[in-house]
This record gives sequence, structure tokens and C-alpha cells, in this order.
Amino acid sequence: MELLILVLVGAIIVTAVADRRGMQPALIIVVIALGVSFIPGLPQVELDSEVLLTVVLPPLLYSAALGFSFPNFLRNIKPILGLGVAMVVITAFAVGLIASLLIPEFTFLLALLLGAIVAPPDAVTAVAIGRKLGLPKRLMAILTGESLVNDAAALSLFAIAISQIANTHAFIENPLLLFGYNAVLGPIVGLVLGLLTLWIRGHLRNPALETVQGFVVPFAAFLAAEHLHASGVLAVVIAGFVVGSGSVHAGYQTRLQERYVWNSVDVLLEAFVFAYIGLQLRFIIEDLREARESLVQIGIASILVLAVVLAIRPVCVFAMFGRGVVGRRIENTMSLQIQANPRRAAAAQSRTPRPKRLAGLRERIDNRPLTWQESVVVAWTGMRGVVTLAAASGIPPTLSTGEPFPERSAIQAIAFVVAVGTILIQGPTLPWLISRLHLRNEDEERYDVEQTERAERIVQIAAQIVIADFVAKPPPGLDDATVAHIKDTVARQSRDADEMPDPDAHTARADAFAALYRDVLSAQRESLVENRDAGAVEDEAVRAMLERLDLQEAGLSARLESRF
Repeated sequence: MELLILVLVGAIIVTAVADRRGMQPALIIVVIALGVSFIPGLPQVELDSEVLLTVVLPPLLYSAALGFSFPNFLRNIKPILGLGVAMVVITAFAVGLIASLLIPEFTFLLALLLGAIVAPPDAVTAVAIGRKLGLPKRLMAILTGESLVNDAAALSLFAIAISQIANTHAFIENPLLLFGYNAVLGPIVGLVLGLLTLWIRGHLRNPALETVQGFVVPFAAFLAAEHLHASGVLAVVIAGFVVGSGSVHAGYQTRLQERYVWNSVDVLLEAFVFAYIGLQLRFIIEDLREARESLVQIGIASILVLAVVLAIRPVCVFAMFGRGVVGRRIENTMSLQIQANPRRAAAAQSRTPRPKRLAGLRERIDNRPLTWQESVVVAWTGMRGVVTLAAASGIPPTLSTGEPFPERSAIQAIAFVVAVGTILIQGPTLPWLISRLHLRNEDEERYDVEQTERAERIVQIAAQIVIADFVAKPPPGLDDATVAHIKDTVARQSRDADEMPDPDAHTARADAFAALYRDVLSAQRESLVENRDAGAVEDEAVRAMLERLDLQEAGLSARLESRF
């Protein structure tokens, strides 16, 4: 325990230094931990795979889902599923094929197990880099959504491969049915727990208790789903979506507390995970040396598997997104040379229109293609992390017969090389790549400005309605001049703290000001949520405006509480 605390403290110090100097904390932590692992006499920092999967992974996924807009997820569902599911399966089988050819001792099932372990990228570092360098929001949404989905696909493949190799009893013998069962029941568990969480919060009405209860949600969702043999990852993600969407109805203190608390948890867990990855190198080499006479074969296989992992993602990205670019260029070229067919035009006009409900669903999905610059960035964001490490550690030591698990140390060594290799190769080059590609999207920036202005108009109109009612029916005991002053002061929301009456004076004027301002904030929140649900304004713009309103109410409450 003392060593774990020491590792955590050291990782936090390195993170602070790296942030101050503008470097990537994950990369620096891994490099330093790699060197520290070879210090003579250093004991091994070892955690059970269950700890990594049930303690580290759920809060990271839940935090990402809390801050991620579900409408945004739905809008980019095509590339997210393509990257998060299809690419994971393709990568797993490609690595399995190569590994089975390179290492004679590997059966295809063992090689597929290795492929499932190294298949899911960890987008935490990529998203952090992209946020600092200003990646387009759509690209950030795709990468974040991929990281929420790919873990479930990879861990499902991992569980299927383990059950087949170890000859253990699976809940459902058919692998395809088991995969489908995981994909369906996991989200249902997350939905139920998310709704239950919102119901409990509606009765607690205590920011501290609500924040503490929020800590329980990711672990409860993961464990409940795993107990039912479903996907704990998908359960956590859906629970995060539900609670995040419902947080607009919570108190401002709960939202502010959760926002900063979960940011701190993210920094803490990510720093620890990358330090833990680096500290395992020496001990993995020692275990492999005991299991094999020569490390050359595994070393060569590790490098080739790393190369396959680095190459397969660009190939898949081009296959998924590049065909549209090529097809549009061919279509545009052909349209210049061939006139439209009048029969085809007439047939198109005579088609029966789709039902409005289906058209609405189609309109929600963003079918815009990625530019070639965006495709390049997506292709190079393949760093591996906590899931790869946890899955490699989760290989059981023995089979159901009691015999040692075949090639366990070799699989763990190759997985470790792939994880560290992607961090050391793609980590330092990704910022350079992003800065050189000039990914600024003027249309997207213009759209974001329009949505922000629309949210501002919504809150202004809501404030005007409440203030007009106040002026028409002022509280008793206030003269016209005081009512006019309160009206003008509340209307200037950006300077509410400066314009507020002396908090030491507990007067009818101060009480009327506070009551009116809270009514205005409440009406603004309700109007924002109503317009968001009606599709009049984007969810991200609503969340940004809600944060501004929360900070304003926090300032108001602080001034009022200073009276006492």
C-alpha cells in the first residue's frame, strides 16, 4: 500500500511539472516509470486485474460519458460504431493472423486473444491533446465516442477467447449470441441505474450527498452488469449519459461540484495508470525470461505486432472514410461530362416521401464526410492504455484442468510493448501532426457561434418575461424607484456581483433582488432545457450556458451567505 501511494504521489508531481512546461504528462510519466522500473531492489507494483477493471476503468468511462452529449453521440454514431466496433474486430483478427504466423507456439485462439487485448485504443491522451490544440468539435466527439464503445467490443472478444482457451463454462455457448447479449443487456442495466440515480437525487436535495452518490454509480453499473454476464463498460457509459443529461434538473451546487470533482478523479487515475504501465517493464521481462530460453523471437514478434497495430488503423480509416472522398470526386467529374437522365429524374420525383419520423431520425445523424486532414488525425490516434494493460493482466494463470495458461507471459510481453510503443511513437508526434494540418473549420466555428448566440437569446427572453412580471406585480413595500433599480440590476447579469446591494443590510430591497434573480435563473434554465429538448438549440451550447448560470448563482449565494 505504501508503494502504491508513493507511485501515485510521484505520478501527480510529474503531471504537474509536465503541465507547467507544456509537455504531455502521459508520455513523461511512462518514460520516467520505465527508467525507475530498473532500479535494483525495487519491489513490483502489482494489482489484480479485477482492481484495474472495476476500480480504474469505470470512473474514467463514467466521467467521459457525463461530460459527453448524447445527441452528439447519436449525431456521429456512424463513425463511432465504425471505429469503436468494426475496427476493433478487424484489428483483433489481423493481429491474430500475424501473431499465429510469427510464433509457432501460438494457436489461432491464443493469437486472437492477443489481438483482442491490443485492439482498443485509449483516446484519453488523444482527446486531451486535441482539446489543447483546438481540434474541431466533431472530431473530438468521434474520438470520445469511440473510446466509450471500443472497450466493450474488445473486452467481449477477450472474454470469448478466454472461455474457449481455458475451456471454462460460458453463460452462452454461442460466441455471436454472447456478444449480442452483452451489447443489449449492458445498456439496459445502465439505463435502469441511471434513471434510479436521478430519482434518488430528486429526493436527496443535498449537493454533498448527491456528489457522493455519483461516485457509486459507475461501480454499481459495472458490477451489476458483469454479475448478469453483460457488458459492464456499456452499462457505465449509458448510466453516464442518463445522469449527465438529467443533471440539468439538479441544483447548481451539484453540477459545479461534480464537474470539478470528476476532473480531479480523471487526472488522478490517468497519472496512476500510466505510471503503473511503465513500472511493469522489468518484471515482464523477468517473467518472460523464466518462461523462454530466448527473448529474440518474442522481441521480433512484438515489434511486428506493433507495426501491424500502427498500420491497420490508417488502412481502416481510409476504407471507412476515404471511399466517400474518392466517390464524390468521381461523381463530380462524371456530372460535368454526362447530363442527367430525364427518366431517372422523373422516377425520383415520383417516389413516395419517407415518413416524417424516419426523416427526423436520419436528420439527426451527421452524414458529412471527414476531410482528409481529419482522417489523418483519426488514423494516428491509436495509443493503447488502461484496457490493454488490464486485459493482459486478467489472463488467468491456469486452465480449468489446473495446467498453466499457455504462452501467458509472451502475450503479456507483446501487449506491453504495443501499449508503450504506441504511447512513445504516436504520443509525441500527434501534436506536431495536428499543428501542421491546420484543421480549423470555419463553418463549424460559425455554427458554434450561432448556437451560443441562440442560447444567449433564449436566456435573455426568459429573463425579460420574469422581470416584466416582477415589474407588473412587485412585492409589497417597494416604491417605483426601487423596483426600477432592481429590474435594471438583475438585467445586467454579467455584473451581478458588483451591482448587488450591500449584503450586510438585510432589507426588503435586498430580499426582493435575491428572489427575483433566482426566479430569473430558474426560468432561464427551464427555457434552455425546453428548447434543447425541442431541438431548437444544441446540447453543448445549453451545457455551456448552464455553467455560466451556475457560476452566477454561486456568486449570488456567496454574497447572501456572507450576511451570516
